[in-house]
Amino acid sequence: MTSLPAAVLFDMDGTLVDTEPYWIEAEYALIAENGGTWSDEHAMQLVGNDLLDSGRYIREHAGIDLDPAEIVEALLDRVVVRMTADVPWRPGARELLVSLRERGVPVALVTMSWTRFVAPFLAALPADTFSAVVTGDVVERGKPYPDPYLEGARRLGVDPAATIAVEDSPTGTASALAAGCPVLVVPHHVPVPEQPGMLVRDTLAGLEPDDLGALRALATAVR
Repeated sequence: MTSLPAAVLFDMDGTLVDTEPYWIEAEYALIAENGGTWSDEHAMQLVGNDLLDSGRYIREHAGIDLDPAEIVEALLDRVVVRMTADVPWRPGARELLVSLRERGVPVALVTMSWTRFVAPFLAALPADTFSAVVTGDVVERGKPYPDPYLEGARRLGVDPAATIAVEDSPTGTASALAAGCPVLVVPHHVPVPEQPGMLVRDTLAGLEPDDLGALRALATAVR
């Protein structure tokens, strides 16, 4: 029988919840208010990125005179309101988190969103859902660097190779692979090129903890 993974490391935006529409709406509004221009193509370039990197990208490409940190804080002001009112779950995400908790599999949240955006999401779940939470404002280098996933595994006390990471973006997938995690990719807003160490699935719906163990073994075999 396939063993359960030692832990599961989840991305948040686009993987567990579909918050990209909240971010894109906030980007358009903020940029318009400051006399700049934006496009869906630019918005898709930010999927999975470190927030300060996104702030730098917006400053460069939208033509607005705000510092990257100011851009990030202004966007967070808007999306936190939306997230507090409604957590937009991805299919199967909440059910999988419940199953992992029932089976005693440690779970970490590894997201580039900042703590104050993650708070409403965590409030919608039992307090012991995540054994560790790594946010973009607590790591020196965000995705695609390996630091976030290495920190998640460190906080859980597990070898990254014994875990499975769950991602939706090329940036996040690169981060997890660089950290040594096998990766289950469920693409959503942007395609993710296939590479050794990852497997692709259309949805989290119907997945059980044992399935993640089998997927981890398969992803490890194709490294």
